[in-house]
Amino acid sequence: MSETRVLLVDDEEEMRHSTAQALGLFGLDVDTFSSAEDVLELIGYSFSGVVVSDIRMQGMDGMTLLQRVREVDAEIPVILVTGHGDVQLAVKAMREGVYDFIEKPFTAQHLAAIARRAMDRRSLVLENRRLRAVAGKRDDIEARLPGRTQAMVDLRYRLRAIGATDADTLIIGETGVGKEVVARALHDISARADRPLIAINCAALPENLIESELFGHEAGAFPGALRPRYGKFEHGRGGTILLDEIGSMPFDLQAKFLRVLQERVITRLGSNEPVPLDVRFIATSKVDLEAEVAAGRFRADLLYRLNVATLHVPSLTQRKADIPLLFLQLVREAAARYMRSDVDVLPEMMTEIAERSWPGNVRELRNAADRLVLGLDPKPDETSVPAVRLKLADKVAAYERSIIAGALAANGGSLRPVYEQLGISRKTLYEKMQRYGLDKKIPITDDDYVA
Repeated sequence: MSETRVLLVDDEEEMRHSTAQALGLFGLDVDTFSSAEDVLELIGYSFSGVVVSDIRMQGMDGMTLLQRVREVDAEIPVILVTGHGDVQLAVKAMREGVYDFIEKPFTAQHLAAIARRAMDRRSLVLENRRLRAVAGKRDDIEARLPGRTQAMVDLRYRLRAIGATDADTLIIGETGVGKEVVARALHDISARADRPLIAINCAALPENLIESELFGHEAGAFPGALRPRYGKFEHGRGGTILLDEIGSMPFDLQAKFLRVLQERVITRLGSNEPVPLDVRFIATSKVDLEAEVAAGRFRADLLYRLNVATLHVPSLTQRKADIPLLFLQLVREAAARYMRSDVDVLPEMMTEIAERSWPGNVRELRNAADRLVLGLDPKPDETSVPAVRLKLADKVAAYERSIIAGALAANGGSLRPVYEQLGISRKTLYEKMQRYGLDKKIPITDDDYVA
């Protein structure tokens, strides 16, 4: 599990530092921030700490931060601080899910006690999630979705937690990031794993037959319907229905599908008899469905019904540090698939692979690995954006980032030995960590999820 800590946000420097020092005297590990936006980069579904924020700040205020944190994970404790004694504001914050509300002036002992209770509650939440998700069994999620960046750690953690439930799930991500891989993993770790997974490409269904394909029909329902036929929804009974690119579903059909989601029954074409439907729905989308709703192409009520549980699959641009190891794994898989002996990947090639832009994401990277194993030049597809050569300053920054990341991992995330070892101040280390998007958390492996 990631270490517990307090993320303290206050735009008043003197108040921020005095509060952090006081909490430090009570044994709490505190990171300070002058703006709320910086905190959002450090929290995730596996975050095990607590957020303490002043409520009235320039830019993003505490109430907005509370809402944004709850969008990431509604069970991350947020403690809001105000110097205005606004009772109505406190009531509103409580209604919106704040863990606690504290008024200035306050004692460090009082705030520390609240923070510790919040941490204990967060630890219990994470422990319960792990127990529900894993149920004493190992899985191969890390092999299917490799990566040590925080984005991938959070994706695997959230996938395991959602997989243990029967909740309908929306998977969002760019083309080629592996949305179908995530969907199949979600099915395989669920209680429905021994039942069928029916994949339906909403963009490829023939428009004149789409209702028949999904709902089935009775004999004589339309010309050519000579005998009754099960639809794909019925074929998936007891299992999982994967609706790929849900945004491509015709608008008229969306209303009928919404009824299926809500009532879990279908009616075949040409029939008035409802058929109970025991399935779990997983939908994927590469487009922004909220923008589609605004454009009138997607139903708002269907979006709200679908995104109760949402998984965001990061692009390779969002997890560039994973590219080298991911490419090596894809090379090994390709070598086994084509029955070739192990292929050596030269350091110069790895540098080029790491620096290159991959707009096609994992799919494009896999194609490059296949070409390498087949003895072809692993260049991007002709439709890809040309490789971007890093300038010297960028390479120096990348090297500095790797040194700091290695030192953090080697010292278990403890900051003092890191800045002493590197010969820099604590403040400089914080600034560099924020600049490079580094976190004190140690990368999580399968062992952290298994009892």
